[in-house]
Amino acid sequence: MKPFHTGLVVGKFSPLHLGHELLIGRAMAACEQVVIIAYSQPELPGCSSYLREQWLRTRFPHATVLVLHNDRHDLPDNDADATVHRRLMGWACLHLLGRPVDAVFTSEDYGDGFAAELTRYFARHGHRRAPVRHVLVDQARRLVPVSGTAIRQDPHAHRAFLSAPVYASYVQTVCFLGGESSGKSTLAQAMAAACRTVWAPEYGRELWEARGGELAYEDLLHIAQVQQQREDDLRPLATRYLFCDTSTLTTLFYSREMFGRAEPELEHRAGRQYDHVFVCVPDFAFVQDGTRRDDSFRLHQHAWYITELQRRNIAYTLLIGPPPQRIATVLQHLS
Repeated sequence: MKPFHTGLVVGKFSPLHLGHELLIGRAMAACEQVVIIAYSQPELPGCSSYLREQWLRTRFPHATVLVLHNDRHDLPDNDADATVHRRLMGWACLHLLGRPVDAVFTSEDYGDGFAAELTRYFARHGHRRAPVRHVLVDQARRLVPVSGTAIRQDPHAHRAFLSAPVYASYVQTVCFLGGESSGKSTLAQAMAAACRTVWAPEYGRELWEARGGELAYEDLLHIAQVQQQREDDLRPLATRYLFCDTSTLTTLFYSREMFGRAEPELEHRAGRQYDHVFVCVPDFAFVQDGTRRDDSFRLHQHAWYITELQRRNIAYTLLIGPPPQRIATVLQHLS
């Protein structure tokens, strides 16, 4: 038997860092059930309530996670009186979760007062029971010497204090688009080397070559799924940027060109957003490697990208000239 039945951890988690994870881990070790409540008014930069909910549910799937969203709840300001916040937590326990808690876990000296106010709140609402206990964890921050403020100022410098799924949220995705033989793969690989990070190769081309240039209609959706999964898998491994050799817009283009249609899921996946989009202009000689169409098709594909990006109101930057000039343009926009 663990010391407590239900434990409570409350915080902004902006962002969720390893200090928070230590606190929650201690609660889970001491309690049969753990309730995590997150809220912040206002929300802090780069830490929307929906993103924080995703972090918490990913990292603690066995906990009860309750995120109070600013667009759904009337939340007190972060600097409101402590009693207001403590009573809000009592209300959330009884009215949103349907039960009181036995202990609160904090790393702060206010924890005793928090536990006492919860005890009073539960008693006033018909839950007379043993006092809520306060468990203090690493108040001096010796085990995890970091703060949310420091991480928000530069998450990349404090990467060691973030779990991979949380750090991945701060990685910017950079997408290269362009017709066949427009230098996308070379550029994506060169940028990854220049920025000391990783890049996502084009799965569609790999499958095309493996199949000897023969693809079936159902292969296109599969390509989109694998390409996006590849990006998702690489993002936690990236440093600051993930460079993507193409996007699912390319898969959508080929599905329409080859078969005159596309699966609804493929159409939906083509809407994935990137932080930066660069279009490689076909302003150098076409190179035929035995798997490509011809220069007129390259020009047609380039024109389609421009039209489609404009139709979708997606900002993009054209890359012209030799590779060094293109690399310099990308670095200028990323700085």
